[in-house]
Amino acid sequence: MTTTTPLKIGFIGLGIMGAPMAGHLIKAGHQLFVNTLGKLPPALADSSATVCTTQRGVAERADIVIIMVPDTPDVEAVLFSEQGVASGLTQGKLVIDMSSISPIATQAFAKRIAAIGCDYLDAPVSGGEVGAKNATLSIMVGGPEAAFERAKPLFELMGKNITHVGANGDGQTAKVANQVIVALTIEAVGEALLLAAKAGADPARVRQALMGGFASSKILEVHGERMIKRTFDPGFRIALHQKDLNLALDTAKTLGVSLPNTSTAQQLFNACAAHGGSTWDHSAMVRALETMANFEIGQKPNAA
Repeated sequence: MTTTTPLKIGFIGLGIMGAPMAGHLIKAGHQLFVNTLGKLPPALADSSATVCTTQRGVAERADIVIIMVPDTPDVEAVLFSEQGVASGLTQGKLVIDMSSISPIATQAFAKRIAAIGCDYLDAPVSGGEVGAKNATLSIMVGGPEAAFERAKPLFELMGKNITHVGANGDGQTAKVANQVIVALTIEAVGEALLLAAKAGADPARVRQALMGGFASSKILEVHGERMIKRTFDPGFRIALHQKDLNLALDTAKTLGVSLPNTSTAQQLFNACAAHGGSTWDHSAMVRALETMANFEIGQKPNAA
């Protein structure tokens, strides 16, 4: 089900993820008011979207404001700077943050927006650039039930697996959990394919064999192929996954929870970043493992 009544929607943050997400809303006939750092993506420059010079301008014109920016401080600035969203809101509007940020900060942001008389949803996504372009994102939502139902037709234009997880902050908690699983699975796939290649097996055929068994996963399918073909252009940048694992580790510290393998995955990302890999796709974590092994997937063992 998708909405049939055109809505006035604000969209702030038109990067790798935000641009195609906004594009789906425009294609569905909604009136968009947009704001982003840098140049407007060509696909949106030629669209019906109205460009606003400030986030306040977006909030004044739109009934629903969607935010898609990199990190917690970015969301805070978008919301609460002098010309931010909060300064342009009036009672009854809805703010949806689809960024991946701190669950604890999210709860504080939601309270400040609620004090203005507006609803707030945290709705981080999983599925990367491909999911954004194909409108197949998984969307994890925290916030009031009525606000979720109001936003759901818009979510259905951008994603497929849409879950109302619970109260404000719970969507972000689900995303943090997602990023832990993704990072650890990338590490596992990297280790497995590196071992297979070093042992002399064809890693592409090993991957093909594993895809039919219990070890099968989306990470093995997509990122395993990236590791074999050496296609490490993002995708999802290592720097952003480092940010997400920092959120996981900081939250775990607050809760008194130990996440030993998450810490290891973060150290591997740190090693990649130290070698200039902050902008590599996160599947390139395997390069840190390859450095330790002095062997790359795709090499012949006798050439090592």
